[in-house]
Amino acid sequence: MKEYTTNRITKITGVTLIFGIAIVMFGQFYVSSKLIVPDNAVETAKNIIANETRFRTWIICDLLYIVDNIVLLSTLYLLLKPISHSLSLVAGIFKFIYAFMWVIIVLNLLSTFRLLSDTGYLQIFDAERLQILARLNLRANTDAYYVGLPFYALASTMFGYLWLKSKFIPKTLAIFGIIASAWCVFCAFAFIALPNFDKTINLWWFDTPMAIIYDVALGLWLLFKGLKNNERTT
Repeated sequence: MKEYTTNRITKITGVTLIFGIAIVMFGQFYVSSKLIVPDNAVETAKNIIANETRFRTWIICDLLYIVDNIVLLSTLYLLLKPISHSLSLVAGIFKFIYAFMWVIIVLNLLSTFRLLSDTGYLQIFDAERLQILARLNLRANTDAYYVGLPFYALASTMFGYLWLKSKFIPKTLAIFGIIASAWCVFCAFAFIALPNFDKTINLWWFDTPMAIIYDVALGLWLLFKGLKNNERTT
């Protein structure tokens, strides 16, 4: 790649890393916090019906996050394929699987809204049953995320190794990324395999070191510092 192209891709990678975290946190925590009432399907349903615009904003945020992930996996592949084409490709595929799980999440949100709308063929069910089904749909989004999380973490671990091998970013940052991502791989699989694992280790500690600390730090570095040594990409 020509140097100016590499620099552009590096900046895009930095932006997508930061934007991805920002948009998913905005959608999942700020927007949805006004809609979801834990363990109360009736109040959750009422909030969604009364705040249709906010609910649709939530969907848009998730759609933008999907696009962000597709762009990110593409730019990471382009930057790191000179280091290892096969490993970059596998990491990109894992990242794509994670993005696909968010497609399922968006479909669940749309299905939730349909259950709570005045669709004629759903009138054979009473309102309470529809509200419970809608809440189950929203709960399924958590399951979809934690099914996708191991793929996100595996991709991040592989890309972290490639960053370390490339010497494009500081060694300490790359090593932290590998450790944080490998930790998330362990937690994600343990959460699925072991009952009550989330009672031992809080869910926030699964992905926070990787998805918030490392990804944001990496994004800021790439955006403002660029690649330390890009001979192998030119």
